Amino acid sequence: MNFVEELRWRGMIHDIMPGTEEQLSKELTAAYVGIDPTADSLHIGHLVSVMMLKHFQRCGHKPIVLVGGATGMIGDPSGKSQERNLLDEPTLRHNQECIKNQVAKFLTFDEKEQNAAILVNNYDWMKEFSFLGFIRDIGKHITVNYMMAKDSVKKRLNPEAGGAGLSFTEFSYQLVQGTDFLYLYENYGCRLQMGGSDQWGNITTGTELIRRKVGGEAFALTCPLITKADGTKFGKTEQGNVWLDSKLTSPYKFYQFWLNTSDEDAARYIKIFTLLNRQEIEGLIEEHSKEPHLRKLQKELARQLTVMVHSQQDYEVAVEASAILFGNATAESLRKIDEDTFLSVFEGVPSFDVAASALAEGVSFSALCAELAQVFPSKGELRRLVKGGGVSMNREKVEDSEMVVTTEMLINNKFLVVQKGKKSYNLIRIV
Repeated sequence: MNFVEELRWRGMIHDIMPGTEEQLSKELTAAYVGIDPTADSLHIGHLVSVMMLKHFQRCGHKPIVLVGGATGMIGDPSGKSQERNLLDEPTLRHNQECIKNQVAKFLTFDEKEQNAAILVNNYDWMKEFSFLGFIRDIGKHITVNYMMAKDSVKKRLNPEAGGAGLSFTEFSYQLVQGTDFLYLYENYGCRLQMGGSDQWGNITTGTELIRRKVGGEAFALTCPLITKADGTKFGKTEQGNVWLDSKLTSPYKFYQFWLNTSDEDAARYIKIFTLLNRQEIEGLIEEHSKEPHLRKLQKELARQLTVMVHSQQDYEVAVEASAILFGNATAESLRKIDEDTFLSVFEGVPSFDVAASALAEGVSFSALCAELAQVFPSKGELRRLVKGGGVSMNREKVEDSEMVVTTEMLINNKFLVVQKGKKSYNLIRIV
C-alpha cells in the first residue's frame, strides 16, 4: 500500500513536505507522532494521529509514539490562548504507561517484526540537557526571526487575535520539539514527523534543525484538524471529552457518540477512523443514501470504533443497552447489562430514592410509585394508566396496580425501571 495515497483518499492530508512520498517509496521509513501525556487516557481527539501511525505500519513502515514528558512540562502554545498546567514526573510516568496500553490496541509492538512500533518519552533525553548546553547546542542553529514567523507564536503575541502573550518557556517549545526530531533522527533513523495541521510550524522547525545541525534531510506531514459539520469542535460532549478509557467514558456512551453523528460527519469519520477500504466505504455511503433513516453508516462506524477501542463483547452490550430506550428490549436485557452501563442508559431520566426497608416485606406498586416515589401524581392517575395498558416495570407490562413489589424484582439488586407510555422513563433506586 502507498501510505500517502491511502491518507489522501481518506481526507487525512493537510500539508506534506516535498520529497515525503519519494522517501516512503524508497525504503522502510520510521515516522513519529507526539502525544501529550496530560491525562492517563487518550481521548478521541488523539485517534487521528494514532490512525495515521496505524496506516503507516500497515504500509510496512515503522511507527514511533513519542510521549511528550518534557514538552508536557512546558506546554505547547499551538492553538491555545493560555499557558497550561505543568505536570510532575511521577504523574507523567503513570500517564505514559496508561497511554502505551491503549496504543497497543492499534499498533504492533512485537520486536520480532521489522517494523515494530516503539514508544519513547522525550523526558528521557531532555532531562540530560543543561540550560547552557541547550542554548549552545540547539538554540544557536535556529534564529529568533525564524521562530517569530510561526503562526502559533504570532497569534499568541497579537492581542487583537485574543493572544495573552507568550512566556519564554512556551516560546522555546518549538526548539524542544525540534530537538525531539533531531534525537529520533540520529538514534532511530526517524525521517518523518506527523501531526495535526496546527503542528506544522513545530514540525518544520525540527526538519530545519536537522538540516542546519547535521546536514540531514527530514520530512513533515500533517492532517486536517477534525471538526464537526457545523464547525464545532470534534470529540467534545456536554460532559467533556470522549475518552478511550472505559472508566472515564463507558463503552455504551462511546458507542452512542459515534451512533449520534450526523450523516455528513459519519461519511467523513468512517474514512478517518476505520480500516474499511475505499470500496467498502463507498458501498456503505451509497446504501446509507438510499435509506438514511436506517443509519447504516453510523451503526457501522460505531461498531468499528467500539470493537477496535474496547472489544466485541463491549460492542454487543452497547447495542443491547441501546435497545432498552429505543428498541424492543426485554427484562432479561436489563438484567444482563452491568451497573455502569445501566446508569449510562438512564442518565438524565427522573430518579427517586426509596429506603430498602420499604421493600423488606413487599410493597404495592401503587404505594411505591405514588407515595414512596413521585413517579405518578396520585394513585388514581396510576390506576387509570395501568388500566389503559400504558405502564411497565422493568420492561414488563403492569396488569395490576396493587401487585406486590419485592427485592427479587430489582435490577442489579437496587433499581426498578418504571415506564409511562413509550418514552417516559423513571428510575427508582433502593438505598
